[in-house]
Amino acid sequence: MTENTTLSPREMELLSRVPSGLYRNGEWVRAEGDTTLTVSDPATGQPLKTIANASPADGLAALDAADAAQAAWAATAPRVRAEILRRAFDLLQERRDDFALLMTLEMGKPLAEANGEVTYGGEFLRWFSEEAVRINGRYGSNPEGTGQIVVSQRPVGPCFLITPWNFPLAMATRKIAPALAAGCTVVIKPAELTPLTTLFFVQLLADAGVPAGVVNTITTSTSSRVSAPIIADPRLRKLSFTGSTPVGRKLIEQSAQGVLRTSMELGGNAPFVVFEDADVDVAVAGAMLAKFRNIGQACTAANRFIVHSSVAGEFGRKLAERVKSLTIGRGVEDGVDIGPLINADAVDSAEGMVQDALAKGATLLAGGSRVEREGHFYEPTVLTGLSADARILSEEIFGPVVGIVTFDTEDEAVRLANNTEYGLISYVFTTDLARGHRMIDRLDTGMMGLNTGLVSNAAAPFGGVKQSGLGREGGAEGIHEYLSTKYTLIPNTRA
Repeated sequence: MTENTTLSPREMELLSRVPSGLYRNGEWVRAEGDTTLTVSDPATGQPLKTIANASPADGLAALDAADAAQAAWAATAPRVRAEILRRAFDLLQERRDDFALLMTLEMGKPLAEANGEVTYGGEFLRWFSEEAVRINGRYGSNPEGTGQIVVSQRPVGPCFLITPWNFPLAMATRKIAPALAAGCTVVIKPAELTPLTTLFFVQLLADAGVPAGVVNTITTSTSSRVSAPIIADPRLRKLSFTGSTPVGRKLIEQSAQGVLRTSMELGGNAPFVVFEDADVDVAVAGAMLAKFRNIGQACTAANRFIVHSSVAGEFGRKLAERVKSLTIGRGVEDGVDIGPLINADAVDSAEGMVQDALAKGATLLAGGSRVEREGHFYEPTVLTGLSADARILSEEIFGPVVGIVTFDTEDEAVRLANNTEYGLISYVFTTDLARGHRMIDRLDTGMMGLNTGLVSNAAAPFGGVKQSGLGREGGAEGIHEYLSTKYTLIPNTRA
């Protein structure tokens, strides 16, 4: 591996503490054949660390460990499970600077945003530590009066968790925490592009007291090859995936053979609707959050900006002014607002969509070019006057690009917003409370931000409708994705 000369002594020291193996049954082990993969810094293209590259046999060995530990973990007192998760939360706060820096190194997001992800990701540990002791059922007489109905909740069993590259910590905690709280063991497979944060987090879980076999980790460059045997194994009872809709469809097909419980958090094409009565400054501030957080690389990122024709000019001008003031650079540098995209393909994709929009008559208000420097950078961009067939309006952008279209009536805004196969999240800006309530009912999305560009919260159910997914993560609903309901009838007996 070529030596990375861009790393500081602090960064090199941190990377030296990140495990490089597979975590199985409480031990760090090498991959079968001692095969490896290299993780690189998207801001420089330079290597960060070489880690184990799991084979299908390694994946099944991880499931072996999870299955062997399942009965004991399910029988562990809820309070004990809760206290382990709470210790994990406390340890994460102590190590937050390490986690933030590690995420910035492997994913590219600015350090301030990485710190925000530590806070957000940690809240799932704290929330589900509290939910672990609140798993309950019900007891009561049946309508006929002939017996007692007992409804109880049991852990579904071993789970396979597949996380994406864009939120390396929060997506791991959002899946692992409810699974452990419910009494399930897990095999987690982070994305090939950003696995280091998960490896570091799994070590934290071990330090917090998670027993051997309860959490197992595989890292691999051949995801489908390694995942397929795990999903096909009858011992697996739950699959949770966050990623693209096309991959989600394939995983649903595979999971159908074993009739697995599935949670799918898939693609998005979020509408950002600004009505004529909106506070434009509030809408612009919301747009900066909804679009440019995580460099636009989020399923919740605003994708289609649907703005009333009477305020579209003001909104576009003010947004372009804010965008032009953003600082581009390596996320670890002070004052950086926009880091790199994850790889060269992401830059090519953003550039292709912008060029498509311009060729179809769009007007460029800001940005519009790749950044000529080391790494994978694209300028934050604002386009207006999009044609109806522009790719930006139908494809998930996953980059720092804003495309604005206009409308004149509420019905038109709703039609444009709902004109997509996706339904993850929507954003609405209006000062009319009645209209805001109408939008809650009329927009076909699983989540909505009303006069805000940031809605994610560990205490709230995260998820979409249509082809944006199945199930919910977070909130009181999140733990039920890892529980099965059992009904027992106890007949009345005569004394």
